[in-house]
Amino acid sequence: MAARLKEAYYSEIRPTLKQEMGERNIYDLPRVDKIVVNMGVGDAMADARMLEMAMAELALITGQKPAIRKARRSIAGFKLREGVNIACMVTLRGERMYEFMDRLLNVAVPRIRDFRGVSPRAFDKQGNYTLGIREQTIFPEIKLDDVQRVRGMNVTFVIKNSRSQDESRELLRRFGMPFRS
Repeated sequence: MAARLKEAYYSEIRPTLKQEMGERNIYDLPRVDKIVVNMGVGDAMADARMLEMAMAELALITGQKPAIRKARRSIAGFKLREGVNIACMVTLRGERMYEFMDRLLNVAVPRIRDFRGVSPRAFDKQGNYTLGIREQTIFPEIKLDDVQRVRGMNVTFVIKNSRSQDESRELLRRFGMPFRS
């Protein structure tokens, strides 16, 4: 069974984008290439179990085993040494990407307290969108009793073939991204 948002992209979103943008080739239209979920675990320097718990939670949320990220350089002010494990990340593509996007936009984001929409300005020059999430507990897969520490994460939507931020914004809006007006 194909992901709901994947079917919506190919049957509804892509044809309307093609018509609106006046593109002749469907492969020149913007599309979500991958979603990268990154969770920083700064307290893993003191306690290695914190990173293991964060990895387990990220695996529950995304359905994929996270990769460990190491510090690239030493920073004395944070007592950080180069090569120390400080974060975990997952890169989602294909079916898992569309399933995660569906759960994020339709289940998790509406559960955020005092939610008024996501910022429409968090695009980079290439048209990629990064969404900061303050706590992992908005995902229904996470049981509140098992959470020892509330952690935030960054969710980056990498958009291919986007010539401007406006094209990327329109694509994500059609997927159901609740942008603040």
